[in-house]
Amino acid sequence: MNIDDGIAAKRSAWSFSAEVAEVFPDHAGRSIPYYRDGHELICYLSDFFVAPDSVVYDLGCSTGDLLKKLAAHNEHKPDVRWIGLDREQGMIDRARKTCAGLKNVELQCEDILTCAFDKPDMIIAYYTIQFIEERHRQTLFDKIYRALNWGGAFVLFEKVGAPDSRFQDMMSCLYREFKQRSGFSSEEILNKEISLKGVLKPFSTAGNLGLLERAGFVDVMTIMKYVSFEGFLAIK
Repeated sequence: MNIDDGIAAKRSAWSFSAEVAEVFPDHAGRSIPYYRDGHELICYLSDFFVAPDSVVYDLGCSTGDLLKKLAAHNEHKPDVRWIGLDREQGMIDRARKTCAGLKNVELQCEDILTCAFDKPDMIIAYYTIQFIEERHRQTLFDKIYRALNWGGAFVLFEKVGAPDSRFQDMMSCLYREFKQRSGFSSEEILNKEISLKGVLKPFSTAGNLGLLERAGFVDVMTIMKYVSFEGFLAIK
């Protein structure tokens, strides 16, 4: 099934392959409302949490675009370690091209469920957790909370489900119309939905807040929201 220029996928089998990595920034930018604005917001938010000797993680860093922007925004702090983790080797290979020449950016092909974290002041998951199996999410949130330094930030952006079926119908319709305005055909929109069945599993706002609270986060707020796309800031 054709999803976008250069991207094909099968039923319930969407993956972040090397093929997808080559066109991912454009595809994500057209698929996710305010995708690049979210990057900009996180860069300015980093001013509050990133010290000259900080460690910062981008979980599911994909092609490294956000890491590159963060490193540029904080270029006056050259000793910060910007660490991008992604379990797809194709994404890491593409990220290395994106971040070429940035000595303080580290890119690792790792599973975020099993890798060890150094003590970070900031952890970012930008539309990543929604692809983690539900049974592993609480364990991951617990791990993130334990890893953060006191006063550190967990920045979580997710596609979210609505609180009931009426709102979900509205959100789904508005999102399909957004994708049409972004240039996707009706066939491409349907094919993407079919490919994501059983792969993308969004929780509701309340579900994500529950994960954060059970992990130990008390100070949590929404920092960006557009229909079914939401960014949270949680401070340890």
